Amino acid sequence: MNLSISKNKVELGTLAAAKGAAFINEAIREKGFATIIVATGASQFDMLQALLQEKIDWSKVEAFHLDEYIGVPVTHPASFRKYLKERFVEKVGNLKEFHYIEGDAQDLNAELARLEALMADKQVDVAFVGIGENGHLAFNDPPADFDTEKPFSVVTLDEACRKQQLGEGWFPSFDDVPKQAISMGVRQIMKSKNIINTVPDARKAVAVQGSLTGPVSNLCPASILQTHPSCHWFLDIDSAALLPKDFAR
Repeated sequence: MNLSISKNKVELGTLAAAKGAAFINEAIREKGFATIIVATGASQFDMLQALLQEKIDWSKVEAFHLDEYIGVPVTHPASFRKYLKERFVEKVGNLKEFHYIEGDAQDLNAELARLEALMADKQVDVAFVGIGENGHLAFNDPPADFDTEKPFSVVTLDEACRKQQLGEGWFPSFDDVPKQAISMGVRQIMKSKNIINTVPDARKAVAVQGSLTGPVSNLCPASILQTHPSCHWFLDIDSAALLPKDFAR
């Protein structure tokens, strides 16, 4: 486990982006291209902004994203496609390819099959992720499925997850928050060669504590990251507040 604790979210984002960029550039040097996963949400704002400042040949980078609400159009303020298009894809400009999850597809089974075909035989070099207030990884809420080999599945969002989405201001009321999403599976995320986990804010402190110091359990899905050989955690003082003072740095 690799852990960095920063003074604030801007520093955290800068360090996480630099580490991720180094892995991307390493993959490009070694094989001529890189494949990445990009997360969304408020926790990723500073990291993504910093990543755009890194020297990367984006024309050699193919990207996927982690999850998308079912039934939410790309024009909706909470759409992760909208988030990534505006905050990442359009600003990069020359990305080799970005594979969006079409959460409002008329045939969800066909959409899952399309995503599975796209992901087949891909070696993800860097997965940029975060964790939820309930410890979720992507939209794999507790008790998460640690066993499925499906790269993407339809999942049901629990109350804590939906309250987080409301609290972050993405929806006008709790009833407006979708109850289901398409999410990348835990096993698929864990197949990534390197994981950059960016987790700021005090509201994530309990989840950070459980993920790093508790047992590996699907009741705290992000705890599975303890078993990954190259998972790099980037916390700020607030999100790290409940870790033991002698916790390995």
